[in-house]
Amino acid sequence: MPDDSATRRGHGVLVVDKPPGMTSHDVVARVRRVVAAELGGSAGRRRGGLRVGHAGTLDPLASGVLVVMLGEATKLAPWLTADDKRYETTVVLGVGTDTLDADGTVVAVRELPVWLGDTDEARVRLEAVLDVERARTLQDPPAYSAIQVGGVRAHAAARAGVALELAPRAIAVRSVALAAIRRVGDHAELELALAVSKGYYVRALGRDLGAALGLPAHLGRLRRTASGAFTLAEAVTLERPAAELLAALRPTAEAALRALPRAELTATGVSRARQGKLLELADFTCPPPTGEPSAWVGPEGELVAVGERDEAHARVVRGFGTGD
Repeated sequence: MPDDSATRRGHGVLVVDKPPGMTSHDVVARVRRVVAAELGGSAGRRRGGLRVGHAGTLDPLASGVLVVMLGEATKLAPWLTADDKRYETTVVLGVGTDTLDADGTVVAVRELPVWLGDTDEARVRLEAVLDVERARTLQDPPAYSAIQVGGVRAHAAARAGVALELAPRAIAVRSVALAAIRRVGDHAELELALAVSKGYYVRALGRDLGAALGLPAHLGRLRRTASGAFTLAEAVTLERPAAELLAALRPTAEAALRALPRAELTATGVSRARQGKLLELADFTCPPPTGEPSAWVGPEGELVAVGERDEAHARVVRGFGTGD
């Protein structure tokens, strides 16, 4: 097993249960401040401070799993951010907001059709609309998003009254399940559980469901229940003491192996990989798969590199230090 001393020095992955009201940047800043203070300010001093990032933005309205990477684990960002996400959400039908969520200003209200309630007819109609969403491969991003066009953030332009042309994004919908239908006064609420690819906007789901039903709509609630292999069951809240947050760090090697196939290096292979050399099959006790990235670990279970292999050689894509 890998030595966990690197996590004690501020290298690893922290699974945070983000509360509503905070931005993802707020969470990263708090983790950086708390962990750096707990480590006495020594973390990453030679590299210009403690490196911290996250593996997929959550809107301020949203709560749930935010994977925060520290130190050497920040090098895993390309692979952890590419993971699928799971959500539970409430779509409010009959009321539309400018931001497509409950934090926005109401811009449209429409009377609900009589059939929309907790009935068999409503479920049949809604499942037909959800089938269209399940087959979706392109999605128009919300006007209020962090996408940049010509160096301008879409949400900044939208607040200034300028509509940017946002190109559709390639996405995948793994599953959408309708958990409940409620009619509450002059609006209706749909409880949904979904699994989607990177780049999917759940706020756009609410918009598109409403449009298909001829109703304004917005998200009333959004909770991320999983990001790749990281789930709410292991998430910690930011109110925990600093020592507990540091203790909750998952080792970088473990995080990599949750997202990528495993390959095992010989001692010679470790040396060659750390030098950035091309490797042969003889450098592995368990060779990497071909045609996809994999996590290369040494004899002690330490993460040495993320690499790729073709039929002839294996090469390092990103090397990892010892965490010192």
